[in-house]
Amino acid sequence: MIQHTPLEPSLWFATAAAAPETAPLDGTIDAPVCVIGAGYTGLSTALHLGERGVEAVVLEAEQIGHGGSGRNAGHCTPTFHVHEIPAIRRMLGEPFASRLIERQTNAANLAFDIIRRHGIDCEAVQTGYIQAAHASGAMAKLERRCRQYAEIGKATRLLDRDEAQRLTGSPRFCGGWFHPEGGHLNPLGYARGLARAAMAQGAQVFTRSRVTGIKAQGGRWRVETPSGAVVADKVVCGTGAYTTGFWPGLEQSFTRLGVAVLATQPLSDNLRKTIAPENNTVVDSRRDTSIYKYDKDGRLVTSVFVEGRRGGDAAYTKALMRGKLQWLLPQLTEVDFQYYWSGALDMQPRTIPRLFELAPGMVASLGYSGRGVPTGTMMGAVLADWATGTPPGDLALPVERLQRAPIYMNFMPRVMLAWSRLRDQRLARRDGLDPPPF
Repeated sequence: MIQHTPLEPSLWFATAAAAPETAPLDGTIDAPVCVIGAGYTGLSTALHLGERGVEAVVLEAEQIGHGGSGRNAGHCTPTFHVHEIPAIRRMLGEPFASRLIERQTNAANLAFDIIRRHGIDCEAVQTGYIQAAHASGAMAKLERRCRQYAEIGKATRLLDRDEAQRLTGSPRFCGGWFHPEGGHLNPLGYARGLARAAMAQGAQVFTRSRVTGIKAQGGRWRVETPSGAVVADKVVCGTGAYTTGFWPGLEQSFTRLGVAVLATQPLSDNLRKTIAPENNTVVDSRRDTSIYKYDKDGRLVTSVFVEGRRGGDAAYTKALMRGKLQWLLPQLTEVDFQYYWSGALDMQPRTIPRLFELAPGMVASLGYSGRGVPTGTMMGAVLADWATGTPPGDLALPVERLQRAPIYMNFMPRVMLAWSRLRDQRLARRDGLDPPPF
């Protein structure tokens, strides 16, 4: 399965700063809070708790950043992935809508602030995010987005055709939207740095310590692993798409969507002067999006949702994505994908973070549906609020009962990808533009 593939083939595994030294849990220990999962959510929770004087214990089934936190493409984008801000307000109502909007739209700033304060070595650059219009008809949505973010105090701006093409290096775009607070990083390096920072604040992190069961013990919780246990007052689950069956129904609250990630050879200085010359993150306006950014060595990193052979067959996917990149960037005459790896994200109908109460004193946060770098970091602060006694009505998100994802979520994300691809192709053809290869 996608979620159990090794990290070793990834660019991030080859280039990330070393992880702090950890070991499996051996024996029974006591803690005020036990955190399950050493990805962004779990490690940010432990870090924020440590900064408040609460020493957490983190249990990780594999290694730090083994799941989506170490496998994603490294974008840090402080927006909502699917819904516009007015839709979030309708969906959540007040006061939770305004609280989540404030947290999510400042989540990239939070992540980069943590990186600076704790000296995390992870190639972090906050150079801005570009959403590029693939057709003139897409500009209306970007104009609305620009107005909505201006209303909450964000200094974003629209790009005309010439500026969008200059900043992206692609002649395929009709304009765009620029958000200066976006950026990118080495995601595995960030996860490892979060772990090191949390440990410096008193957290204990145990790897190769898969949770095998959780049971009540004297008004507290006993979280068991193959060689030990943590007895804690509160338990936080932050395992995302890599959740296993340690709690009934949790794995059924989302569906997994596979993602394949690819990295090219380092580009020449001359090419880098014409392709994303200001080192921005570039994402186009298609639902089945085209996306690229640089790593520290000048490699272009791109990704694609898994759909049949696309993402399932490495040679086929490399050929497809080579054609797609060269369609976007005609000056890129050579594309040698030197790294190829896969991962998964956890999709649920709302596509925004969810905070589920599993039992008194136990919560889970998952279903981010993308935007994992800033959202997981931000949710760590929310979970630390919960763990330190913030009343449910004062949290940034409502505390919900655990809900099973609807059956249609098993196929709807892929159906929507196919449908939106056809829609986006029609929109481009209306402008007399050829669609990209798929």
